[in-house]
Amino acid sequence: MPRSRNEEAQPILDRNEQDNNGDDNELGDQEFTCCNPRKAYYRFIALIFMCLVGFASYFCYDNPGALQDNFKSDLDLTTTQFAMLYSIYSWPNVILCFIGGFLIDRVFGIRLGTIIYMFILMIGQLIFAFGTTTNAFYIMLLGRFIFGIGAESLAVAQNNYAVLWFKGKELNMVFGLQLSFARFGSTVNFLVMEPVYKYFKQYYTGTYVLGMVIFAAASTCIMSFTSALLLGWMDKRAERVLRRQAIAAEGEIPRLSDVKTFKVTFWMVTVICVAYYVAIFPFIALGKVFFERKFDYSPEEANAVNSVIYLIAAFASPICGYIVDKTGRNVMWVFISTVVTIGAHAILAFSFANPYVGTITMGFAYSMLASSLWPLVALIIPEYQLGTAYGICQAVQNLGLAVVSMFGGVIVDNGGYLMLELFFIGWLSVALLASVIIWLHDFNNNGILNMSPTDRDEVVQKALTSSISINNESPRSSNEEDNGAGQAREVRNKYLKKIGVGDTGNSSDDCEPLLQ
Repeated sequence: MPRSRNEEAQPILDRNEQDNNGDDNELGDQEFTCCNPRKAYYRFIALIFMCLVGFASYFCYDNPGALQDNFKSDLDLTTTQFAMLYSIYSWPNVILCFIGGFLIDRVFGIRLGTIIYMFILMIGQLIFAFGTTTNAFYIMLLGRFIFGIGAESLAVAQNNYAVLWFKGKELNMVFGLQLSFARFGSTVNFLVMEPVYKYFKQYYTGTYVLGMVIFAAASTCIMSFTSALLLGWMDKRAERVLRRQAIAAEGEIPRLSDVKTFKVTFWMVTVICVAYYVAIFPFIALGKVFFERKFDYSPEEANAVNSVIYLIAAFASPICGYIVDKTGRNVMWVFISTVVTIGAHAILAFSFANPYVGTITMGFAYSMLASSLWPLVALIIPEYQLGTAYGICQAVQNLGLAVVSMFGGVIVDNGGYLMLELFFIGWLSVALLASVIIWLHDFNNNGILNMSPTDRDEVVQKALTSSISINNESPRSSNEEDNGAGQAREVRNKYLKKIGVGDTGNSSDDCEPLLQ
């Protein structure tokens, strides 16, 4: 239940009262202003900036998909060459995304890392626009390559920001909201790029039409870059006021060798990241011509039905996240979402039913899966390793997307879209198997991944009580007493890791919840 200002939840481990007094003194007269990081509206504003940081990434990512027939006709590209614009985006992130997550954990920090990756993304989009204008295919590939380096590492930074600010009972909803804004960017792209192309065609000819359209799309990067700067300032202030840096200094240091300690449930999550998403993103990238050919749609109609998946996700994701926050059972929702997505692809592949039925169904399933899958990482992996863990997820996902995007173009050129749909259904079957493995492994251990929030809290509370008892049984000197809070936190983290639970506590226990 929500708590009032006078009913602050008691921390599991005692904090240093002097730190709390220092926080209050630093706030001073700003206690009731928008500059108080403990207030819900301060955190809500930060959440808006977190979402806007990723808007340009998703808007620009699907620029080719919204103009697929224009790219192929104006630049004389085959479907295989067109698919390379997507696969080349993913190839660098097979390695660099994992490194990018580690750099956030160990070198850059989350604020500087976000700004750097956003700048790389913007440069890549500008190079891609220049290559499109001059009809230089390899410059276009270079631009998409650089764009991918920035975009996927930026996604890792966004995930880290979400966990840092909202870890606890709000995290699923926050992941849903981030996905909502991201897919809103994708939806806007599919809806506006064709009209923008027609507008520029009145003033330019040849490849300059496409080039100017892509340059116009790059303007969204300025908004996202500004959001990254403002979010960094807000996070810096929150870190100082809430003294997060002092608390973090007591924790463990991330190392690349940590990946050897990651549990089988985490690796199954990465399998789902690959097997599920390769049946969504490549389908949307190649879907426009599919709807034109099978259902005899115009380019505008094909773009509209193709964008429905993202449009549904834009509205349904925060709702799905809220449902998962209230019900828990993350693994169950992942399983159900995968089954429903298989059904949606089957409708599109084997029937001539209205294609909106399949895309709407797929949109809801995709929203629920994203809202329940990504928070699982924060339940499995300790907080100090999350940048590395999310980097691995993005890296493995990009390996799958790079390979499948290339094969998707070849399959369409040689076997048609029915074979492509069967290809996607096969990958979804792999995701379904991985979710079953997670479910069985979790059931045979502590079962925390598929518990309700209440049951999950009870397990963690019992674990922490045991860890505190163990810590109190050990004799301590006067110096050790002074550092009791730090030692208790260290024991807490180690014990949670031992029983196979990530740091499930809310990093903002003394902050107001977003929803009362």
